[in-house]
Amino acid sequence: MKGHSLRSLLHVRSAAGQVLVLQIMVAVLLIAGAVIALVFQARHDGERDAENRSLAAAEAFADAPGTAEALRSPDRTAALQSHAEEARRGSGVDFIAVMSPTGVRYADTDPTLIGRRALGIERAAAGESFTEIFRGDPNDAARAIVPVIGPDGSVVGLVGAGVQIEHVGTAVDRQMPVLLGCAGAALALATASAALVSRRLRRQTRGLGPAEMTRMYEHHDAVLHAVREGVLIIGGDGRMMLANDEARRLLELPPDAEGRHVADLGLDADTAELLASDRAVTDEVHLAGDRLLAVNTRSTAPDGGTPGKVATLRDTTELRALSGTAEVARERLKMLYEAGVRIGTTLDVTQTAEELSQVAVPRFADFVTVELLDPVVRGEEPSGVHTEMRRAAVSGIHEDHPFQPVGDLVRFVVPSTPMAAALASGHAVLEADLTVAHGWRAQDAAGADQALAYGVHSLVTAPLQARGVVLGMANFWRSERPERFEEEDLSFAEELAARAAVAIDNARRYTREHSMSVTLQRSLLPRVIPEQDALDVAYRYLPAQSGVGGDWFDVIPLPGARVALVVGDVVGHGLHAAATMGRLRTAVHNFSALDMPPDELLGHLDELVSRIDQEEGGEGDGEGITGATCLYAIYDPASGLCSVARAGHPAPAVVRPDGTVDFPDVPVSPPLGLGGLPVETAELQLPEGSMLVLYTDGLVELRDRDIDTGLRLLSSTLAEEANRTPEETCQALFSAMVPPHRRDDIALLVARTRLLDAARIADWDVPLDPAAVGPVRAACGRQLETWGLEEIGFTTELMLSELITNAIRYGSEPIHVRLLHERTLICEVSDGSSTAPHLRRAATTDEGGRGLFLVSQFAGRWGTRYTPTGKVMWTEQPLVDGQQDVAGLLLDDVSW
Repeated sequence: MKGHSLRSLLHVRSAAGQVLVLQIMVAVLLIAGAVIALVFQARHDGERDAENRSLAAAEAFADAPGTAEALRSPDRTAALQSHAEEARRGSGVDFIAVMSPTGVRYADTDPTLIGRRALGIERAAAGESFTEIFRGDPNDAARAIVPVIGPDGSVVGLVGAGVQIEHVGTAVDRQMPVLLGCAGAALALATASAALVSRRLRRQTRGLGPAEMTRMYEHHDAVLHAVREGVLIIGGDGRMMLANDEARRLLELPPDAEGRHVADLGLDADTAELLASDRAVTDEVHLAGDRLLAVNTRSTAPDGGTPGKVATLRDTTELRALSGTAEVARERLKMLYEAGVRIGTTLDVTQTAEELSQVAVPRFADFVTVELLDPVVRGEEPSGVHTEMRRAAVSGIHEDHPFQPVGDLVRFVVPSTPMAAALASGHAVLEADLTVAHGWRAQDAAGADQALAYGVHSLVTAPLQARGVVLGMANFWRSERPERFEEEDLSFAEELAARAAVAIDNARRYTREHSMSVTLQRSLLPRVIPEQDALDVAYRYLPAQSGVGGDWFDVIPLPGARVALVVGDVVGHGLHAAATMGRLRTAVHNFSALDMPPDELLGHLDELVSRIDQEEGGEGDGEGITGATCLYAIYDPASGLCSVARAGHPAPAVVRPDGTVDFPDVPVSPPLGLGGLPVETAELQLPEGSMLVLYTDGLVELRDRDIDTGLRLLSSTLAEEANRTPEETCQALFSAMVPPHRRDDIALLVARTRLLDAARIADWDVPLDPAAVGPVRAACGRQLETWGLEEIGFTTELMLSELITNAIRYGSEPIHVRLLHERTLICEVSDGSSTAPHLRRAATTDEGGRGLFLVSQFAGRWGTRYTPTGKVMWTEQPLVDGQQDVAGLLLDDVSW
């Protein structure tokens, strides 16, 4: 009876019943395996615990006070037996034995074993404690053997302790009821869950057996892949539930069509509306691509149930003859749509002409040639005669063709040519059969013969016109396609040419504005870098592809052999940004001429930008700017000190002589034009050979690259090669960081620092005493002789005398004199007063006051700059004789 129940259980008909049996069998096997594994694990853990307890008991007895001494006593058994028994009871082990180093027992829990030799104790006799599962006489046990170490470090005895294996098994047996109870509970839970799963599966499979389900799958597979009629199942919410292979082919469905709404599958609007509606139709004809489909739809649950519908599709080849006109019209509309998408993707005139030639091949023509007037190609207004054009594009089904190549000049001199006729009428002209087109042959008989020999047999030519102005010509040729062009093709050619002409005219106008902006900006940027010895400078400027911006840079020599480096960026693009950049660059030059520190200069520049923005914002043309950024640095080659300030601009990068790259912490102020916060200056001490890299944000920030990633790329590129020249560094940065398509312009300035030779610098402190003028003047004369500048010694001493005398008379301590031998001779006299000197006309009766006048006449350049502690009067002289007639100079007077 039991065997029959098992066989019936194993041969249950439904798939759900078989799943239930298999799940119960798997659960039994898994639970049995788990119980066995737990038993073995519990036994293993019990043995490890017994070994640990044995080791602890043996080590405690071996280390106990008196054990070693008892091992050296005459009667070792009497001294150790009682203590061993006590230790056994206290530790909970089954036995403790004390042995000689050779294994002879002196004391043991079993007195009958005293005097017998223990086995397997060699490791402990060598001084090593160990534990093991011992199998042998007198019994199997988990034991530990520990050496007893004497005062001299030698092994004087051994202590063994252990727990019998049968006691370890007893502990495991005590856990068996718990394990079996847990196993039974797990089996019951697994059986219940399997029953729930089986019940749900039975409902979903409707109690079908494996054979019925296999047969149903085969039928389903046949419908999906073998039936030559499209089948669709759409859910009640309008989503595609199933589509067989034929339906996917007929409707050109995407691979992920199932699960998507029919309106999102790119179907014809009428077809999508029918499939999403509740209408039942029979053989309703719908257009799908180039096919006419007969569609039938029915509800999937006519008598109630889950809402939805099934649709069948049949390719009605017998109706294709009637749909020929509709297909042609649809194809033309599709081509015009594609033309609107594909023509004019860029604002490049030549590229737009190429897009026009490509969009009509091969569906309308086998070859297309496009000619444009020369001024149009350059971005200028169309002018001149229309009988000469430049070939701008050629596209066709083959690379070889009989037409003139791109760049050639094409003439339409003969009025009877179709091109000349189209230009004269302003409409497309048809030459259906070129073999009898005598007007076409009249222009270029040799070229016509070559085209005819190639197989070209039909032509439609259409003028490219925008705003009533002719821009060029588009010619459509057929060679391999046997059908000639017809009259109905003219309207399509004209429509295609009109759309392309608008795109070409937009590109032309953009090209003109872009060229004007680039020309203006390049005219406003420095053409050459001024000569100076403080820095080795290289630079790059790259305008944006979609319109110039307001980026600029500058290198400005300053008094005292110093050099100012400037990089800035005006917000916005186009002519307005370029013009504003020119105004700001001019302002920076003017402020630099006043020798202002960086923070003060940027403060004045901020006021200027605010005023410009207010003035232009009030004009109502929307051209007001919203600010600008700028970084201004002054490098002094005499000290290696670089003063840097920035307003909203990225911090500079510094490449040290050892190749390390860092971005100094230069305090940043708001962009120019926003104001509100003072500008701060950072002082950087740059060793000779350091490289200062200034740049605008177009270098490091892109649409798909944030500024932090750009700065990391900048740092890694600069660190690749420490010995690059500034020119090589510019090239490396542009190669690594400039994208193919840039939305912003880029300015880059790289400067390697130099230091003045200490032998070319001389300075003296001057006491506040008129008598000190003479000694300082004489010392300066001797220094000029050392430098080989005796030729200008007289004028130099004369100017120094006047400047030092005026500093002593009108200034305050400390007074200091410095000479710099550079491209010119630079003389500087500084004092602690901020009194501003100025020239004035002296009266004829005045006895003095002509000192600065003499200085202004003898010096090539002279001026005053202010420092935090006072001012510096400076002069520059060429290193050649600059003496003048002193008597003729005493006409004007000077006062402080």
